[in-house]
Amino acid sequence: MFRSIGDTVDAVDVLAQGDNIDDTDEPQIMDNIESLCMACHEQGNTRLLLTRIPFFREVVLMSFECPHCFFKNCEIQSASEIQERGCTYTLKLAAKEDFDRQVVKSETCVCRVPELDLEIPAQRGQLTTVEGLLSTVLEDLDGDQSKRLAADPEAHAQIATFIARGRDVLAGNALPITLVVDDPSGNSWIEPKPGDARGKWTSKHYERTALQNEGLGLTDADAGTREARERAGEDEDYEIRPDEVHTFPATCPSCVRPCSTHMKLVEIPHFKEVVIMSTVCDSCGYKSNEVKTGGAVPAQGRIITLRVEDAEDLARDILKSETCGMTCPELNLDLTPGTLGGRFTTIEGLLTQVHDELHQRIFSGADDETSDSIEKDTREKWEVFFQGLRDAKDGKRTFTCILDDPLAASYVQNLCAPDPDPQLTIVDVDRTKEQEEELGILDMVTEGYEEAEEQRVKAEKEEKAKEQSEKEGVASEAR
Repeated sequence: MFRSIGDTVDAVDVLAQGDNIDDTDEPQIMDNIESLCMACHEQGNTRLLLTRIPFFREVVLMSFECPHCFFKNCEIQSASEIQERGCTYTLKLAAKEDFDRQVVKSETCVCRVPELDLEIPAQRGQLTTVEGLLSTVLEDLDGDQSKRLAADPEAHAQIATFIARGRDVLAGNALPITLVVDDPSGNSWIEPKPGDARGKWTSKHYERTALQNEGLGLTDADAGTREARERAGEDEDYEIRPDEVHTFPATCPSCVRPCSTHMKLVEIPHFKEVVIMSTVCDSCGYKSNEVKTGGAVPAQGRIITLRVEDAEDLARDILKSETCGMTCPELNLDLTPGTLGGRFTTIEGLLTQVHDELHQRIFSGADDETSDSIEKDTREKWEVFFQGLRDAKDGKRTFTCILDDPLAASYVQNLCAPDPDPQLTIVDVDRTKEQEEELGILDMVTEGYEEAEEQRVKAEKEEKAKEQSEKEGVASEAR
């Protein structure tokens, strides 16, 4: 049902050129549906195209046109389920050609350009380019400038200055700038390019908050409190024991039906205790697993460097936390923090997971139609990259694995423990200010919070007493 855009165009050309083709044998290119126009309330026409975007996933393109009032609208919706995690994509625009990259913006996505102090709120879905996204914003603002001039000249002048800055950026001046796409549903995307410099295009996946799940319709406002009471069973002395697998009710992020999450506390030798969590949904077959580390926030971050030389090194246990970034320079592999979530596996298992997930995303399951739509030069670069990963996980080449974790919550097995391992280097480093801000460490209050809480409660009581006194005074005057 979902063909690549290139194959769809080829099919349209065949239908246009072939006079003797039987339409009943040819699959329909687009679905045409008669729809109500919300502008004039007459009948218009909606066209639907099911397609697959290379490097991303299946989407539905929709276009509406009314022949009576000539109202037009276009939109994009994801054809897949809400993803397990939210996503944030960041692209640094340093040259004019960067504006040609594709952008998929779902209806729950927020886009930001910090240098322009611009934030595009969640609205209708779009399949566009970076240039198209910014141009649409500038055109929308410019369209109402005449009304602003009459109603608020000061706002008109400020917006005129912003539009001029935006057009200057689109012309290739005032660069570099940064585009950030943040989508709690995980269904938005910025196109990557092979050979991008490190840090030019980055992706990060994160756990949604209770408020974001509520906004996506996955839970109701009281679900978290209700489930917490059910799990606790009103027993404040509930204890997690290392020798037991604990099970508690949860909600499937795929089909939103009740499912079970299993949790076990595991002691990693020469490291710390971690919590392994697994979720299985009997309704839709959804499965996921994750590792959480506990304990206090350490004073420093940690960089672990492992030289992988043989099959024995590939079998080493590895714990990659959610906050850990991984780099393998010889393989041109760079995983930003948040990618794959927390994982407790082996070096070989981690490389296999990276290969399988990335290969499926790039080539959409090695489908011939999608593969043919990828440029030959681009496809060859990706194949070289994937072949390097396969050789590494098969033990055919040596490489270096570098784990950079600002919370020091990652671990690589030391085969010589408790003695030092000559192939393993562990260095504790100070966190940067940006890392501490991103992790929320700067906002943590570890001392004097009891007094602050008491003062807050006292202030609330005084405010309520003041309001009550004012109400009583008004009632007395009325009498």
